[in-house]
Amino acid sequence: MLVMFSSYFKGRTLSGNGQDFDPYQDPRLKTLDDSGTFIIPNNGNLTEFQGNYRCFATNKLGTAMSEEIEFIVPNVPKFPKEIIDPIEVMEGQSVILECNPPKGIPPLEIYWMTIRLQHIELDERVSVGLNGNLYFSNAIKSDSRRDYCCFAAFPRIRTIVQKTAMSVMVKSNKLMKDSGSGRGYANSLLERKPSLLTPTGKESHTYLMKGEDLQLECIAEGFPTPKVEWAKIGYHELPERAEVESHGKLLTVEMVNEEDEGKYMCRAKNPHGEVVHYFHVTVEVNVPVLLYKWFQYHVYVPTSNRKVLKDGTISIHNAKPENSAVYQCEATNRHGTILANANIMIMNIQPLILTENNLQYMAVEGKGVAMHCKVFSSPTSSITWSKTDSANSVEGERFSVHKNGSLEIHNVMKEDMGEYSCFAQNTEGKVAIAATLEVKDPTRIVDPPHDLRVLVRTTIQFSCQAEFDPSIGDDFEILWEKDGMALNASENARYILDDGVLEIINVSFGDQGFYACVARTPVDQDMAVAQLSVVDVPDPPEDMILSEHNGRSVKLQWIPGDDHNSSITGNSLNTLIVHILGDVAVGVMNNTMVKVRWDHVHKDKLNGHLGGYRISFWRLRSLLYSKKTHGDKHTLTFSGERNDVVVTGLKPFSEYSLIVMAFNSRGNGPGSHPVSFKTPEGVPGQVSAFSVTNIQKHKVTLTWSPPVDTNGLIIGYILQYQLINDTEELGSLTTLNISADGSKLHLQDLEALSKYKFYLRCCTRVGCGPAASEERTTVPEATVLNISTSVSHNFANISWIPGTEQTESELYVAFMNNREGNWKISDALNSSKTFHIIEGLEPGTEYTVRLMTKSWVDNSSIFEDVIRTSAKGLASIHGGISNQGWFIGLMCAIALLTLIVLISCFVNRNKGGKYSAKLSYVSIVLHSDNDEKPLKSSQHSLNGDLKGGDSGDSMVDYGDEDAHFNEDGSFIGEYSGRKERVSMEIKGNNQSTA
Repeated sequence: MLVMFSSYFKGRTLSGNGQDFDPYQDPRLKTLDDSGTFIIPNNGNLTEFQGNYRCFATNKLGTAMSEEIEFIVPNVPKFPKEIIDPIEVMEGQSVILECNPPKGIPPLEIYWMTIRLQHIELDERVSVGLNGNLYFSNAIKSDSRRDYCCFAAFPRIRTIVQKTAMSVMVKSNKLMKDSGSGRGYANSLLERKPSLLTPTGKESHTYLMKGEDLQLECIAEGFPTPKVEWAKIGYHELPERAEVESHGKLLTVEMVNEEDEGKYMCRAKNPHGEVVHYFHVTVEVNVPVLLYKWFQYHVYVPTSNRKVLKDGTISIHNAKPENSAVYQCEATNRHGTILANANIMIMNIQPLILTENNLQYMAVEGKGVAMHCKVFSSPTSSITWSKTDSANSVEGERFSVHKNGSLEIHNVMKEDMGEYSCFAQNTEGKVAIAATLEVKDPTRIVDPPHDLRVLVRTTIQFSCQAEFDPSIGDDFEILWEKDGMALNASENARYILDDGVLEIINVSFGDQGFYACVARTPVDQDMAVAQLSVVDVPDPPEDMILSEHNGRSVKLQWIPGDDHNSSITGNSLNTLIVHILGDVAVGVMNNTMVKVRWDHVHKDKLNGHLGGYRISFWRLRSLLYSKKTHGDKHTLTFSGERNDVVVTGLKPFSEYSLIVMAFNSRGNGPGSHPVSFKTPEGVPGQVSAFSVTNIQKHKVTLTWSPPVDTNGLIIGYILQYQLINDTEELGSLTTLNISADGSKLHLQDLEALSKYKFYLRCCTRVGCGPAASEERTTVPEATVLNISTSVSHNFANISWIPGTEQTESELYVAFMNNREGNWKISDALNSSKTFHIIEGLEPGTEYTVRLMTKSWVDNSSIFEDVIRTSAKGLASIHGGISNQGWFIGLMCAIALLTLIVLISCFVNRNKGGKYSAKLSYVSIVLHSDNDEKPLKSSQHSLNGDLKGGDSGDSMVDYGDEDAHFNEDGSFIGEYSGRKERVSMEIKGNNQSTA
């Protein structure tokens, strides 16, 4: 046999086991001319050449090396000679026979047989594991034998080796022999729930490369023999390519891909219980490299002017011609090692300006402009800009020369117009190009369109007039957009566009929306937005039903017709009277105000002097939800005789319940039957958690949450934004409509290094609420991209990718425990770093994380995220809490206190003078006084204005319909059969005040 190594380089040196090795100096080896190949003849000494080899090829430009290879001379594998003691087990116990095969050239195949080469029968009870061991879930008498043999087969070298035979003796349970109850009694003592023989623990992790085969194994012991089931967490069934083998104990998936990644579970169970194990399977496509090595002349590169970054990149600072060489990068991870060569030649050349000469730039007064000067040179050139009418280079706060050579002018002025020159110079020479800058007047809309509210089938006009730089001439145009989409008169004959005027003929409801006038030139544009609302006469109500005639009480029901955007006043029957129930009528005046009417209490029922009336009301629910709850009760007190009042301060789009009761000096009379009513929809509150993050050169990300008080059905959001760059004049407003389910928006096409103000409003069918606003400044360059966070139970990792134009800058990571509210900020991070780990976090806690840059004047974040660390050991904390003595004692104490409070409430509710304020029934009531205002004398009883003898609640405060009126006109006499008891209470009160 000949062993041949090949390489296609001249000038060879091979290294074995870390030592220089020259095949030309060893007479036992054969070498080939004009090649890096040498041959090892098989003269019985091949083992001397075992080891790791690498080939190096060298010429005047440097040295390149090959990947490392391993030369193995296989020996015949053998089991060690050993004496194995017999294994004795009781019947029903589990048994493991270990094989421990010798190492050899794969593949390896394991067989369990007898001395006579009969295979051991495998079934649900008996298994051969992937490690070669023989497992018995529970032993039976027939398992006793003296010749269990493990055979290891190595097909590539055609070798099979045998391990020393093992003896297993299964002893019968004595209880089975001595007990007169028979075998069933003994079995009941042996029966037990399953436990896993392999794998161990509750969970494990498996990592595979895409295309490898997945094998998951679960072997359990127990009696009766457990059955094994498999599942993939989050899926109804296993993947189609998954196969279950070895009597259910082995799950195999061939050639895995990303879809096979996930969490798998095996469950072994029998009638006495079950045991589970979770496999976390990770399929890696691009596996992170754990180690990078760079070589030059087959040794590690010197570090005097070179830096190896974490992503494997080598950076050579202040490169010189002597740094020219062949460089090798060796990348290693848990799956292996790869090698790549790079030939770097460093030479000096004079500057070469890649930007075209004599370019013309146009800028708008007050805005910014960048003129470019891209240079290639070695060594690096110094770049300066000058204006033709000035001998000095341009300088000042408004001028910035970037590393890529571009000159940026902020807040351009008319005096900046003229010819500029860019000079690039290094040790090899100096070159220059010219550029011309023209400064134009800004385009401004001086007569914007106005909001219109018109009748359907009429003709409307939006007018828009603008000023622009006269030199632009015919390049100026006015365009129209509807809800962000360009309008085209040729597509709709009802739309006429002429010289800044948009005319819409025969307006329909489909024409409603936001119309934008865009005044555009080649260098800038301005925009103004107006809203068109179309109204019509409301449709009449449908399916009107009059029912429950009862004296002066009536129930009226109907289905409202379409209002067609018309305001429905309170003078119409179907809107003013919302509910008439029993003896109280409630009319809705607007979405926060209702008018309550009732009949006077007859003087025969007063039992004294009338003190006035109290109205108690509480919110049952928001109409956005069906579930009713009992909100806080509010009480209004009105002195003297009256039969109506206006209740204010209600929440829109809500259902309320209300009762009315009279009172005198002795307390409250019984309340009326509860009346339920609903308030109409209103405008929403301000959006919550509005923030502007991930700020880059031309784009930002906006996030928000719905308002706390939506006050109706949200139909969408309106975003407006404008430039506010430290000038008296603000930029034009740009308007965007956002769907109701939106909570994030990526806004693009912004101007670099410009300050914007963003306004966000939430809208219902009634209108839009107040705006939440934020101000942010775009950065001059793309700082970082693709920012993300990952969280564990006690640490978090925030990572990012540097922008393509990133300069050497500093980043900061800040985080805050949302329960404590204190920010912590990291030390400055170099821009070359791409991640930061936040350690020492509390498990199960919510944090806010920010990524910030020092270069920002307002110190705003470029990224913000809310994260929650995972809970550690949560199940063990909650488990068994109901069995703790302190918990049981606490529950008993709470129950006793609750009982005492209930008894106290019951006694208090029967105190005080009660009288009947029987209110007569009212039929439908019309209210036509639109100017009526709430009474100023009304006050809440919650403010402590009740007299000492007043009772804040009556038995019917919340609709207790069991309270009845008596005909004797006495409040106290209301509670028949209790006069003596009431007198005693009054007496007691007199004693207490004496």
